[in-house]
Amino acid sequence: MKIMVTGGAGFIGSAMVRYLIEHTSDSVLVVDSLTYAGRLDSLTSVSDSDRYQFALASICDRKTLDSLFNSFQPDAVMHLAAETHVDRSIDGPATFIETNIVGTYVLLEATRHYWSTLPVEKKMAFRFHHISTDEVFGDLTDSMSLFTEQTPYAPSSPYSASKASSDHLVRAWQRTYGLPTLITNCSNNYGPYHFPEKLIPLIILNALAGKHLPVYGDGAQIRDWLYVEDHARALYRVITQGTVGETYNIGGHNERKNIEVVEAICSLLDELQPEKPEGIEYYRDLITYVTDRPGHDKRYAIDAGKIERELGWKPLETFESGIRKTVQWYLNNQLWCEQIHSGTYQGERLGVIR
Repeated sequence: MKIMVTGGAGFIGSAMVRYLIEHTSDSVLVVDSLTYAGRLDSLTSVSDSDRYQFALASICDRKTLDSLFNSFQPDAVMHLAAETHVDRSIDGPATFIETNIVGTYVLLEATRHYWSTLPVEKKMAFRFHHISTDEVFGDLTDSMSLFTEQTPYAPSSPYSASKASSDHLVRAWQRTYGLPTLITNCSNNYGPYHFPEKLIPLIILNALAGKHLPVYGDGAQIRDWLYVEDHARALYRVITQGTVGETYNIGGHNERKNIEVVEAICSLLDELQPEKPEGIEYYRDLITYVTDRPGHDKRYAIDAGKIERELGWKPLETFESGIRKTVQWYLNNQLWCEQIHSGTYQGERLGVIR
C-alpha cells in the first residue's frame, strides 16, 4: 500500500511514519510544511529507506497537493497535519483556523479530485483517515463518565474548535460525496520526539536544566495518557481494517492528574538522573503553580471499547512503563533537545507564576 501522511514530521506523524517503515511493507510519502514543531530529525532512523519520500508542502497549497497525488498515486491518506497547542491557539487562533479548517478543506478537495479519477477497484479500496483529538468533546463533569463515539461536541478552545470543525468537514465529504473516510479521536499522547512545549517533555527538560516546573492552577486537571507508539499501532489498524464512515476513539486507559504526572517524572528523574543542578535536593522542589489558562477543561477520558471490540486493538503500555521509557529517551537524546532549543523555541509555557 502507498500511504500519504500529512504532518509526518510532527510528533504523532513521525511515530506513524516510523511504524509504517519499520513494521509494514508500505511505501510512505510525508507531506509537511516544517513549521516550528515539524522535525525531519524525528525521521532520521527511516529516511534512508527506499519506501520513504518527503515533500515540503502545505496542505493549504492545492496546486502542490494535486501534483503530489498525481506523482505518488496513494492508496490512502493519513491526515495528521495540524496546529495542536492549546496555549498557542489562545494567543493566535488565526493560524489554527487556516491550517486545521481551511487546510483540511483543501486537502479533502484535492483528495476527492484524485479519488474520482481512480478505476473502480482502486476507488473502492481507497481510504482517507483523519486523525483528531478528544478535546473536541469538551469537558467531562461526571467523574464516572467517558467520551464515546456518540459524545456531543463541545470544544472549549480555539484549537479544539478548529479540530471539531475539521471533523465535521470530513464527515460531510463522506456523506455528500461518498469519499471513503474514517475518523479517530485520541487522548493525550506522550513519548519520544515530543516537541517540548507540551507538558511531559517540558517538565523533563526544565527539571534537567534546574528551571521551574510550571503547573496550571492546582494541577488537578485529569487527562488520559496514550503512549505514541500504541497510538501508531491503533491508527494502522483503523486504516487497514476500519469501516468507512466510522469513528473510533483511541485512549490509553491511563487517567492521571497533571500534578501526578509531574510528580511521577520528578521521581523517575531522582532515580535515573541523580546528579541534579546545583542547589536542588529533589526535582519536585522545582514545581511552581501558575495561573490557569482560560477555558481549561478539567477532565478528558476516552472509552476505547469500540476499537478493542471491532478491531482488536488495545494499548500495550501502562502509564508507568510508558513514562519510564519516555524519560529515559529524553535522557539519552539530549542532542535532539538541544537542537530545538538552539532554534526559536526557548522552553516557554504560558501562565503567570503565583
